Amino acid sequence: MGVTVRRAEESDRAAVVRLLDEAFHDDPVSNWIFPDKASYQSRHRLLMGAFTDLAFSQGYVEIMEDGSGAALWFSVPAEEERDGHAPDAGADGGPEAFAEDDGPALVREAVDPANQRIEVVGRLTAAVHPADRAHEYLMLIGVDPDQQGKGLGSVLVEHVLERCDREGLHAYLEASSVRSRGLYERLGFAYLGSTVDLPGGPHMWPMWREPRAEPGRA
Repeated sequence: MGVTVRRAEESDRAAVVRLLDEAFHDDPVSNWIFPDKASYQSRHRLLMGAFTDLAFSQGYVEIMEDGSGAALWFSVPAEEERDGHAPDAGADGGPEAFAEDDGPALVREAVDPANQRIEVVGRLTAAVHPADRAHEYLMLIGVDPDQQGKGLGSVLVEHVLERCDREGLHAYLEASSVRSRGLYERLGFAYLGSTVDLPGGPHMWPMWREPRAEPGRA
């Protein structure tokens, strides 16, 4: 597939936020957070903006050159590596540092102060996030609704997974639907065995991927 993936820049922010907002229109978790149409329309894009800003400041954003897809990634060190950093380690500790303490509450306050579900998702996913090994964390990935079902999501993820395989890096994510879980399994991710259960809502599937040995490498 002749699709180019590149590292996004700050000038791409508006396009990335718009894309994620539209891509997650039917996502079970997004619709649990914003169960009514009015709140979704007024607040969901703000939430995608908060996550995108976090990726630009603490991680990195990958985008299709034609703007048809984008992914938010974080390079997460092992817990002992974070512990060995100076007190400002949260700046490069990835979303776990953000999710600890006041992080989820700050997102809620910035996006929709009365909506506790924003904070709940952050705390529940942080509680199960692996901390013993360094890894690349795929926080969000979205493809233009008109382009979905064409394999673009796989291309976006594989762009980082190829580097993971070259450098011997693990990868982690939470699938938010049965369909996306199947996609990630085809890319080498394995379900870790326990779901994140949103109160009265959908499940999320924590998934881990071991690096694949490249041909000719022992």
